Amino acid sequence: MSDYDVIEIKAFIPSKDFELSKRFYCDIGFEMKSSSDGVAYFSVGNSSFLLQDFYLPAYAENFMMHLLVTSADAWWSRINDNHVVGKYGVDLGEPEDREWGIRDFTLVDPSGVLWRIGNNM
Repeated sequence: MSDYDVIEIKAFIPSKDFELSKRFYCDIGFEMKSSSDGVAYFSVGNSSFLLQDFYLPAYAENFMMHLLVTSADAWWSRINDNHVVGKYGVDLGEPEDREWGIRDFTLVDPSGVLWRIGNNM
């Protein structure tokens, strides 16, 4: 290992209502590993992000995350079956095959952050 090897990179995702957003991310399939001082650490598999108790509308509404999974349809079903749209008032798009070789769907979190969750075709 060299001094220049990268261990990981994490995004800091904004939240308008920190407690609500923590519940939302647990309901869609992430595990909250820790939460303190306005930052919660979430992971699933070998992917993770930090949710922050910080919100600026222009920042949150222009923030996008991409989660590459083995099955977009399975993720969509879990999110739909957990009634995330009704519980959180969020937008959930239908899975679609994209011309760039991804099958994905969109999900907008309670703060306006856009997620694209998909699998390679």
